[in-house]
Amino acid sequence: MRNRGLLLVALFALPACRSACSRASPKDTMTETTLALPGADPYTPELVAKMKAALASQGPDYEPRTHHHEPDGAPKYINRLIFETSPYLLQHAHNPVNWFPWGDEAFALAEKLGRPVFLSVGYSTCHWCHVMERESFEDPEIAAYINTHFVPIKVDREERPDVDSVYMTAVQLMTGRGGWPMTVVMTPDRIPFFGGTYFPPRDGDRGAQIGFLTILQRLAGAYETDRPRILDSAKRLAEAIKKTNEHEASPGVPGTEALATAAAALANRYDPTFGGFGRAPKFPRPSTYELMLRYWRRTQDPKALEIVRHSLARMKDGGIYDHVGGGFARYSTDAKWLVPHFEKMLYDNAQLASAYTQLYRATNDEEFARVVRDILDYVLREMTSDEGGFYSATDADSEGEEGKFFVWTPAQIEAVVGDRAKYVNAYYGVTERGNFEGHNILNVTKSHEDVASALGVTVDELKTGLAEARQQLYDAREKRIHPILDDKVLTEWNGQMIGAFAAAGFALGEPKYIAAARRAADFVLAELTRDGRLLRAYRAGEAKHLGVLEDYAFFIAGLLDLFEASGEVAYLERAKALQADQDRLFADEAGGYFGTATDGEALLVREKPIYDGAQPSGNSVAAMNLLRLHELTSDDALRARADGVLRTFGEALKRGAMENPKMALALDFRLDRVKQIVVVEAEPDAGAPLVEVLRKRFLPNSVVVVLAEDAVDEAAKTIPLVEGKRAMGDAKATAYVCFQQTCKKPTSDPKLLAEQLEDVEKIEATPLQ
Repeated sequence: MRNRGLLLVALFALPACRSACSRASPKDTMTETTLALPGADPYTPELVAKMKAALASQGPDYEPRTHHHEPDGAPKYINRLIFETSPYLLQHAHNPVNWFPWGDEAFALAEKLGRPVFLSVGYSTCHWCHVMERESFEDPEIAAYINTHFVPIKVDREERPDVDSVYMTAVQLMTGRGGWPMTVVMTPDRIPFFGGTYFPPRDGDRGAQIGFLTILQRLAGAYETDRPRILDSAKRLAEAIKKTNEHEASPGVPGTEALATAAAALANRYDPTFGGFGRAPKFPRPSTYELMLRYWRRTQDPKALEIVRHSLARMKDGGIYDHVGGGFARYSTDAKWLVPHFEKMLYDNAQLASAYTQLYRATNDEEFARVVRDILDYVLREMTSDEGGFYSATDADSEGEEGKFFVWTPAQIEAVVGDRAKYVNAYYGVTERGNFEGHNILNVTKSHEDVASALGVTVDELKTGLAEARQQLYDAREKRIHPILDDKVLTEWNGQMIGAFAAAGFALGEPKYIAAARRAADFVLAELTRDGRLLRAYRAGEAKHLGVLEDYAFFIAGLLDLFEASGEVAYLERAKALQADQDRLFADEAGGYFGTATDGEALLVREKPIYDGAQPSGNSVAAMNLLRLHELTSDDALRARADGVLRTFGEALKRGAMENPKMALALDFRLDRVKQIVVVEAEPDAGAPLVEVLRKRFLPNSVVVVLAEDAVDEAAKTIPLVEGKRAMGDAKATAYVCFQQTCKKPTSDPKLLAEQLEDVEKIEATPLQ
């Protein structure tokens, strides 16, 4: 039955998601014969000329990623991906596979030739994507078979999350799992009938009974000889995909019991030894910690705070955190946060910076503030373009080895830091044996006090020595061959990082972080906006792809955070306008938002995203945006639309929010007495003592407006709640705290303001176990 099973129930092979390809500079001496791909029809002379021009336009620093070169060093092969700007697609532009980008041209050709479409989806920093490229897509025999029997398409999941999501749903339905690289085979009308992730190239490779080439042969044979049954199975799968987009609405907005159920479910999966939830592999998933922090605030259950504090402490001490350069890796392959999958993603670091900021405000523990600064300084230093936008990711691999850039031997450390090696080795657990393939991933194994005592030095001496050694290690590491940088700028991920910089800048009183948020927001507004529409991706001076729901939702959220941090009403006005655009383009009047716009590409299903995984869903973020905008603008229609989102996904929330913790944050906001906090300054920075009180408080269910007194009347046109508010009496600044149309006594006394902020709408719940 194995052969027939390939038609619908796909083989799910080895790990999903190494780039050992050699590199050579392009040459101008390529001939037309060098562009011939095995098994493919020859390119037309016109296409050859365009390909050569596209290759030349990549510039002198472009390094074709391929094993295959002509004697003069030119790449032997080239395909249509050379016209793309995506770093991931360009990585595959010199495979012998006759790749097409996603689009009508490829599907029309498949229809004309009577062939199935072979779809491969991944992203530029995906380790197992690199492995499959090296093993299969660079293999001329496998490439020839693909080119002869399929029409192959490559998709960057980060540029086209809509395409990725639909076909990932298909793979999960067929296999029960998902991941990247994603492999899908479909009919010319875009209906899938086979799916999986990474496949070893040939039978027996990596212990697999059936390899990729054999799978392709069986699929092509079945499509030729048993097409009616394949088409019937594909239609049934398409119907199943559509059913996954059906959501059970609740008659009203769920109550606080949904929050208690969610917190209890998370606590039940909590790892009391290493922190986090569940077993290996462990992903940070920051929205779960945000939810537990809010739950602690509403219940004062110490267990909820313990879960967050212990988990984030273990993460920052583990190898998943880059103790030399700052920032977090994608996830930990083990339960104790030691051995990461070494790529760094912008969205992980944005969310984690936000989570650590919130924990700092809840605990006033400066160690968590240090981590926030470390993350954001890393982003400013290594992940920010000259134009102000934030880059997407860095790879796990360098020089063909995963993690090589990040790991150390004792001899390497001593050669760099000299006598300070004793501090580094003791504090970061460095041994001759190592903890990763004979090398060491730095991780904190003991407290400063314990290490200082063991070494016979003071804690201050130890900290000074470690700080000096860290800079030396960073400078030395900079001379290594770096992992690949994915330098595209994505609106969605920039929105998250704008929010992280703004919130941290406010909490830490750090103007440079607010300035970075402002610069990135202005970049998106200037370069990723066209004809009033947000676009998704920008690279090499070109913006492309209509924005999806997450682009709008996360960018609006970032603008709201930036408004609260800066007091610049223009950002609130842009957020409000973009929300209106989002409502027009994405809203389902029955409740919630579709993932693609009304004029977006028609895929198998117009999904309504809800799952809050590594990336929260657009609906979850949108619900919170609507509620925040309502509090600021007093527009009841915005809260009504937020209620529609919460009702649409209400039954899922009632089941405990394990799949949508970010939306549970919006539910918590909706069910709380939201504080409207206004600080009016008669002189510049006169409200600093009052604002300092706000910085030090964990105030998740609030909106904050800090304005100069002479700006109040104009701001009131957008923010009615500031109308008539002035610095009272002889005071140079006054704070107003209001909720549910009731205001506390205006005050210029920081102590009284702190007391007013202590008021919390408690919820009763069984203590967490």
